[in-house]
Amino acid sequence: MLGKVLKAWNDGTRCSAKVQFDDDTEADVIYKKVESKTLKGVSVGYVVGSWEEVAPNSKSADGRFTGPCDIAKKWIPYEISIVSVPADPTVGVGRSMEETGIENGRMLDVYIRQLQINKNKY
Repeated sequence: MLGKVLKAWNDGTRCSAKVQFDDDTEADVIYKKVESKTLKGVSVGYVVGSWEEVAPNSKSADGRFTGPCDIAKKWIPYEISIVSVPADPTVGVGRSMEETGIENGRMLDVYIRQLQINKNKY
């Protein structure tokens, strides 16, 4: 463990967290890599409480996704990790959608690929 989560929130479409690194040598090494933007990927471990299954060519309840797909509707995060290669390239330290280099029109493609990866795992 390198620190703690001070605050975490969800704005309805995106989750964010404010973290504090520990004051030891191991945490300092990672903090310096984050500060220099050498290490900027984030991974979140979570447990899904309920899923929405969307049939082929149907829309999700909120209209954001077209099936076939499964959407985590209720989930609880249990850890945040700083990683070199995140599973989702749209997340990271201090990152916004504009900084990912992925245009808004291509975002749906990224989400669809990630959903298929998740579906293949289960």
